[in-house]
Amino acid sequence: METKTINQKVIFRASPHAVYEALMDSAKHSQFTGTKAVVSREIGGKFSAYGGYCSGTNLELIPDKKIVQNWHAGSWPEEYYSKITFLFREIEEGTELTFTHEGVPADDFGGISQGWHLNYWNKMKQMLEKK
Repeated sequence: METKTINQKVIFRASPHAVYEALMDSAKHSQFTGTKAVVSREIGGKFSAYGGYCSGTNLELIPDKKIVQNWHAGSWPEEYYSKITFLFREIEEGTELTFTHEGVPADDFGGISQGWHLNYWNKMKQMLEKK
């Protein structure tokens, strides 16, 4: 299977801690997605979001700095996983999130790349930046 890598940078007007918690706290993750999310805070622990459409395992967790997970989309073969990395850097405006998604099937690249913006970054911004 041919795969591609998604590389995205997003600026949030929120602290690295707030952005990390939006992803790693089950209640906050559920809040911004509007669907049930269950997220373990342990290395080797499992997560699922969007009602189980995406799921995987935590590979590396450095609070407020880095999350690495293997990641599976519900439309993929059951045994196939890609790898996602979130890096958080404090900047004057808040947090710069550098996101890498490796091993995305080429046929799904456009939809998944756009999906991170529509289903994650935009919704996280709405939750984190509302006044």
